[in-house]
Amino acid sequence: MNNKWWTLAAVCTGVFMLLLDITVVNVALPDIQRSLHSSFSDLQWVINAYALTIAAFLLTAGVVGDMFGRRKLFAIGLAAFSAASLVCGLSGSSTMLDFARAVQGIGGAIMLATSLALIAQAFSGKERGTAFGIYGAVLGGAVAIGPLVGGALTGGIGWRWIFFVNVPIGLVAIVMTLTRIQESRDPNQRRIDWAGFVSFSLALFLLVFALVRGNDEGWGSTEIVALLIGACVLMAIFLVAEWRQSDPMLDLALFKRPAMLGVSIATFSIAGSMFAMFLYITLYLQDVLGYGPLATGVRFLPLTLIAFAVAPISGNLTTRLPSRFLLGTGLAIIGLALILMTGVNAASSWTALLPGFILGGVGIGIANPVIASASVAVVPPARSGMASGSSNTFRQVGLATGIAGLGAIFQSQVPTKALTALAANPVGRHLLAHAGSQLHAGFIDGAVRAIAAATHSASASRVLLHAYAVGFTGSFRGLVTIAGALAFVGAVAALVLIRQRDFVPSVAVPNSAP
Repeated sequence: MNNKWWTLAAVCTGVFMLLLDITVVNVALPDIQRSLHSSFSDLQWVINAYALTIAAFLLTAGVVGDMFGRRKLFAIGLAAFSAASLVCGLSGSSTMLDFARAVQGIGGAIMLATSLALIAQAFSGKERGTAFGIYGAVLGGAVAIGPLVGGALTGGIGWRWIFFVNVPIGLVAIVMTLTRIQESRDPNQRRIDWAGFVSFSLALFLLVFALVRGNDEGWGSTEIVALLIGACVLMAIFLVAEWRQSDPMLDLALFKRPAMLGVSIATFSIAGSMFAMFLYITLYLQDVLGYGPLATGVRFLPLTLIAFAVAPISGNLTTRLPSRFLLGTGLAIIGLALILMTGVNAASSWTALLPGFILGGVGIGIANPVIASASVAVVPPARSGMASGSSNTFRQVGLATGIAGLGAIFQSQVPTKALTALAANPVGRHLLAHAGSQLHAGFIDGAVRAIAAATHSASASRVLLHAYAVGFTGSFRGLVTIAGALAFVGAVAALVLIRQRDFVPSVAVPNSAP
């Protein structure tokens, strides 16, 4: 097999592993919460620790790959991700798991930052469109089987195995990378932008930390206000530093091309809307409807399998139809899918999500390959490392801020709505009189079923679970409305800003390193 196809195989194996980890973890979160006695904030950090470190390290990893070799760095990323996965599986506390997830994120950042650049370097012309179509299909495949694999592993042998499974996959990918991929790097001299790296990383961390802690500390508290102001100041420092430097980790001049800005907004939107909602959809299926991990994974199949089927078709269409049309259409469909989920109420079954799942799968399948190809098509091939790092940074920032922002709304609304529903029932009022504070915490952390079982009263249990369903679904409708609006913003940005004349013609670029 030609080395360029080995390159595609190795890259897809590594990216499949790290994306599989995201969807697998979503389904396992309720079991992780019960096993490690985690709070709702702890659950958010299981995802956000991963997303934040990916976002923080992506741009720098792209520059390091350009400097020292993308193949070498991709192999290092695989090794870090695999080792951290082992530690995740061995974790005995939420803190240990969160730290291991952060290291996973560093490895994931390295792989994401170099993956599209390695493909772009190996392929040109129509073959590049085919390669990106396959890459998109792998993204869809990870989404497709992730919930099912996660549910099967979690329900069968325990949640720890969702991390252990990464180790052998990572070892295979490392061997493929070191033996089959040709080295490539940017022929121009690069340097690490420490000012940009530190200011951007801290700004993002402070923002997400404020969103996660806002309800507990109070949005007007000195701590939260200081965190938000600090995030804004550090982001301003980052932008000034990038603008003034001759070789920044993020070249702001790239955004003078409207297409680059449009792709970035669209990437942020899809992550902050549909992908951020996966956490809350999972909690609805397990905590409200009472499904186990495997049953939850099965119910995600309409979305995930459709995304898998549509992705390669969309990848091939990128060479025939304008990217603005494809990406705008995909995000508009995602927005409509989320709006359809506003029909969920306390009496609904999981089939209330089915129309949204079907349309969501179509939208994701259309959008993902276009984002992958367009993000590197708007820059010269030698700058593809920075471009792919920028695109994936916007994706992870969207995921982290989306989960944290939606979580802030969720934490404030669920207990309020649930307690109101509980107070409307005589049995509920009795429960409030005897365990009001415990119920408030249980509504936030999803411990309602355990509390209901401990009441030893069938009527009290039914009333409590119904109140939780009312509170959860009332909040859920608000979340999907906000997420849907964000997806529509991304659709408009794609249609207005992405212009084909901003795209760089695909040319073959020889490897600059042996």
